Amino acid sequence: MKNEMLIKTANALIENNKGILAMDESAPTIQKRFAQYGIAQNEETRRAYRELIITTKGLNKFISGVILFDETIRQQKKDGTSFVKVITDAGIIPGIKVDMGAKSMAGHSGEKITEGLDGLHNRLEEYQKLGARFAKWRAVITIGNGIPSRGCIDANAHVLARYASLCQDLGILPIVEPEVIMDGNHTIEMCSEVTEEVQRAVFRHLYVQGVMLEGMLLKPNMIVSGLNCTTQPSVDEVADATVQCLKRSVPAAVPGIMFLSGGQSNELASARLNAMNNRYKGELPWGLSFSYGRAIQQPALEIWHGDDANYELAQKLLYHRSMCNHAARCGNYNASMETI
Repeated sequence: MKNEMLIKTANALIENNKGILAMDESAPTIQKRFAQYGIAQNEETRRAYRELIITTKGLNKFISGVILFDETIRQQKKDGTSFVKVITDAGIIPGIKVDMGAKSMAGHSGEKITEGLDGLHNRLEEYQKLGARFAKWRAVITIGNGIPSRGCIDANAHVLARYASLCQDLGILPIVEPEVIMDGNHTIEMCSEVTEEVQRAVFRHLYVQGVMLEGMLLKPNMIVSGLNCTTQPSVDEVADATVQCLKRSVPAAVPGIMFLSGGQSNELASARLNAMNNRYKGELPWGLSFSYGRAIQQPALEIWHGDDANYELAQKLLYHRSMCNHAARCGNYNASMETI
């Protein structure tokens, strides 16, 4: 029964070419983004912004699930309706970020380990009662001088696998997110090499921990050059390198791959996803979709500015970015769609 529930959730999150909206920013992270636009930094403003997102009409045409944060899953609309009810009533599946953040890793200068396994079982039980049907855990891998180390990769892969096993034990679908970040001057070839090594390690540990691959989703980075690299690849080069890496490291049993945007611009995140789905349509064992945060939210946040007068326009922009990424999931996105 538990396995059937996990598979059902996985299928529901990837069906009809939909994707996941990540709105799981911690309070400090969202406060920094608010500060950029002079938006008041307090709990009520955070609540109001999240209400703007989840009440956007028609979002369920393109979005299958939303990832919430501990604060967000407990919040309500101004009229007292819980966010979880609003999301569920729209036919969207609520999820929850459960890791406690990436911290400096002892003995490994410049590298991080994600914490949060202590007490995770109890937190998952509470989130499940609050309505969460899936969870997310992010590991952070940095490319630099002599890093990532085997110790860092294996430690994060083990933690991801333990998290996934705990989730499945409760019937909660785990989204496994090993992110090789874009910071640095590394080439696309180096990104591919490291990402393949990381993903192989993750699936090796998932196997050891008895995680059912049909009842999970992978949230990886695309294969790109570092932000400071002098050579930046074309959209098609990113698509080809990413798909090649996935073919080498991700088992066919995984139902779907939900890419993170990882600091890419809105348009590039859509264009690169589109190229993969357009160039490899019908050839891949898993669906290629999105689990974007900033690459969906950013235009709405920029125009909202905490002002109710901009509410409808902000929702229109959120709807538009969701539509663009749904089109990219289908391989039907093009630059002309960016004109609203």
